[in-house]
Amino acid sequence: MNWLTRVRERLPFVAKRETPDNLWIKCPRCQEMVFVKEYEANCSVCPKCDHHGRIGADARLEQLLDDGFEILPAPKVAEDPLNFRDTKRYRDRLKAARAANPSSDAFTGAFGAIDGKPAVVGVQDFTFMGGSMGMAVGESFIIAAQKALDEKCGFICVTAAGGARMQEGILSLMQMPRATVMTRRLKEAGLPYIVVLADPTTGGVTASYAMLGDVHVAEPGALIGFAGQRVIQETIREQLPEGFQRAEYLHKHGMVDMVVHRHQLRERLGELLDYLTPAKAA
Repeated sequence: MNWLTRVRERLPFVAKRETPDNLWIKCPRCQEMVFVKEYEANCSVCPKCDHHGRIGADARLEQLLDDGFEILPAPKVAEDPLNFRDTKRYRDRLKAARAANPSSDAFTGAFGAIDGKPAVVGVQDFTFMGGSMGMAVGESFIIAAQKALDEKCGFICVTAAGGARMQEGILSLMQMPRATVMTRRLKEAGLPYIVVLADPTTGGVTASYAMLGDVHVAEPGALIGFAGQRVIQETIREQLPEGFQRAEYLHKHGMVDMVVHRHQLRERLGELLDYLTPAKAA
């Protein structure tokens, strides 16, 4: 019991002030407490250690796109095609995820502009069931890519996922080749497909559209890989190097083209769009 609590108990006329629980956030890297408003104003980057926190689709779109962008329609797919149940019914997990998120699933597409340059941006939201790739995610990716083809503009995909959605079985894995076909169509049309790898990008997403971009941009410290580090170590029976599967390590070894701070991301994407978009499509 601290001294202030003891004083309040002895002086009952001193009213206890109610303090909201959401004023502070603890940085997962440096463990420092940061004022939430300061944290959000800094694009969800810790002002003390520069750790890039995970952000939702709405915040990401607002950070990247000019004002007045248009959210693309959410697809209509089978809710629970396999009637899957583990400790909970899949339908109940979806209901809980939607109650905690503004989006109906883990991928949100939008059409707008970045520094005046037309672009479609698709964002995978890790807060929605770990950003897992199911039928809705695959269909949303296709809708976003098709919008880029129709508008003859670049497509930027921001990935953050734990992999395929196990509750949809083989139907989730089918989204890998479907998305791959759309990246091929963008390439054939001469339109840029740029991938922003956010923390974490793993599993089937890494094995498909996350690694098929014309340019791969990663946020600092982002975890990027297919299998987990422990699984790899047990398979090859060797100790992995420090920083393995982090953005900086992958950049050093040529898997990522550039690591860009979140404060400079919008500007860098605008430059890439300006450079890669064909003059006849601009």
